[in-house]
Amino acid sequence: MKLSRLALAVALLPAAHLYAADKTEEAIKLSETVITANRTAEERKDSTAAVTVFTRADIDRLQPVNVADLLGRVPGVQIQQSGGRGSTTGVFIRGTKTAQTLVLIDGVRVGSASSGGASLQHLNLEQIERVEVLRGARSAVYGSDAIGGVIQIFTRRSAGEGLQGRVRLAAGNKGVRERSAGVSGGDENTRFNLSASLDEMTGFDRTHNSYSSDADHDAYRNKAISFSLSHVFNEQFSAGVNVLDQRGKTEYDNPFGRFDMNTFTSFAAQPYDEYAVSSTSVFAELQANEQLTSRLELGHSEDKGSSYDKLFAGRDDFDTYRDSAAWLNTLAINTQHTVLAGVDYTKDKLHSTEDFEKDSRWNQAVFIQHSYKGEVFGTELGLRHDKNQQFGSENTWNAALSLPVGQSNEFVLSYAEGFRAPTFNDLYYPMYGNPNLKAEKSKSYELQLRSQLADTVRLETSIYQTKIRDQIQYQANNDLRNVEARINGFEASLQHEVFAAQGALNLSLVDSRDRKTGHQLPRIAKRTLSYDLDKQFGAFGVGGTWRLASKSFNDAKNNQQIAGFGTMDVRGSWQATQDLGVDLRLANIFDKGYTRAMYSYDGESYGYREDRFTVLLGMTWTPNL
Repeated sequence: MKLSRLALAVALLPAAHLYAADKTEEAIKLSETVITANRTAEERKDSTAAVTVFTRADIDRLQPVNVADLLGRVPGVQIQQSGGRGSTTGVFIRGTKTAQTLVLIDGVRVGSASSGGASLQHLNLEQIERVEVLRGARSAVYGSDAIGGVIQIFTRRSAGEGLQGRVRLAAGNKGVRERSAGVSGGDENTRFNLSASLDEMTGFDRTHNSYSSDADHDAYRNKAISFSLSHVFNEQFSAGVNVLDQRGKTEYDNPFGRFDMNTFTSFAAQPYDEYAVSSTSVFAELQANEQLTSRLELGHSEDKGSSYDKLFAGRDDFDTYRDSAAWLNTLAINTQHTVLAGVDYTKDKLHSTEDFEKDSRWNQAVFIQHSYKGEVFGTELGLRHDKNQQFGSENTWNAALSLPVGQSNEFVLSYAEGFRAPTFNDLYYPMYGNPNLKAEKSKSYELQLRSQLADTVRLETSIYQTKIRDQIQYQANNDLRNVEARINGFEASLQHEVFAAQGALNLSLVDSRDRKTGHQLPRIAKRTLSYDLDKQFGAFGVGGTWRLASKSFNDAKNNQQIAGFGTMDVRGSWQATQDLGVDLRLANIFDKGYTRAMYSYDGESYGYREDRFTVLLGMTWTPNL
């Protein structure tokens, strides 16, 4: 990696918030800390970003079926699936599209360099310790892709000192079988975790019939393993490694069949994909003194997919290999002033059976950010310079002003810029790509209000506007072009505890439009609402989730409407002994039929069916060894 003198100078500067590696491991367990906002652990109340945090305890309590199910509880986040568990999944944060959200696993960028999205549908919840969802642009800290927000997933960590085991078995209708096992432990200096899981389901028919081959059930299989190890060598130096690997097979429907380019006719098809998604991160951290900390992070991720058809020979491969490096430096000048500075480097390599004109590119960046926390107000100011092999240089910056009002309220006013380089599919995919596409650029304005209404009641609201220049949008008939987009939004989250019941009410209003045509951007509903409520009765726990979404459109011209929907889930748990727990989840209890995405071709459309009523009974054993 070649760095300019400026990059080297910035790399040697200190960074934002002082913490040691063992403290970071502890922060991953805590709900009142945030790591993603400034790439360092800080108190949630000190962060200017709108962030939602799910700890392992939250995941166990809410019993989501997958990562998409968990993310659907975040205000401002909408999920698009193509037929339930294991199907292609999109995440739309604040009216932006999937490729405009950056996804990290243990700090490592993951995702496909061809499609632009991350394979969230294949991330097994049993391998996850914590999920953070940052809403709003963060390109000044992370660079490309962080226009809508950032999702960071932390792999499973040690439960504490000593040696602990973990075994889980679960079964449900539609042939669902879940099996996982793990062991973790350590002492005050060393922590480790090793986990493995296998999920399978026979599935259901994801579309209405067109060809008879579409009438089959679409199965899914996921094998996963994760490993984490961290060690504090002394008071100044610590290091660690995190590994996640998930692979398997997913079947799906293509209602229009396989198209023959020679005869211009379609034939019945039974497609399926084999996938492998992995990430590896290594870190070393040196605490030079009480103020200065320097951290080096190295990462490698892979997103590999091969498409097959049971009725035809051959396959299509789209494999992404991504290497990354980051040097983060921290200077805590005093209790009020902190500085974050560093260098980022990434290189993407695409291997495919398709003929892409270009299949690799690198990106270098330097950034610096200053934060001030005073009694009367706080500020944050960040600047980043990216140099991309294909698109040249780009500068982005962000600024925030926080104003406490009394002891219980705070206003946060912020501005942030973002950008995203087109993917290889956008530019070079045969008969689809447009090599003349420009990089997307955004400007976002936001006003937050955070209010502690009572000891157990907290309200967080945001009103925002995002303008995106040169948004890459598919129109129709392989027409991919740059458009101008405008997104206005409001979101509110009410966290409360009443009569010892824990509740979370999340509301989102989004108006996302093509500024030229006035059409609503595809697959984004104007209104979404979710409510989680859980209560513990000694060893027994009960809870439920209610979700509503208004209609949306599947296409840029708003001709194909996706109907709104509402679902209700209920759950229960029983801690039978100190080591043994039992849980039961009933999802979509009213057996609602609905769709979140459609498949369209030549004027015809098919909706992908989502799961109707499902039941899952599980047992978890966590012995001390």
